[in-house]
Amino acid sequence: MMNLETTIEKIFTTRRITRHDQQLLMCLFSQNSLSPSDKDLLDSVYEALHQGRLRVVD
Repeated sequence: MMNLETTIEKIFTTRRITRHDQQLLMCLFSQNSLSPSDKDLLDSVYEALHQGRLRVVD
């Protein structure tokens, strides 16, 4: 299993987020054990999605 930083780096490098990536991030977020820096990383993915800088693919 990839760690959070590796997954987010892959997402921003490819400018795509897969359904698997989404599930992984949602699972990590739901654990409520994220550090403030991890939450910032997740926020950056959300913002990029909201701004249309990432594309969701299957």
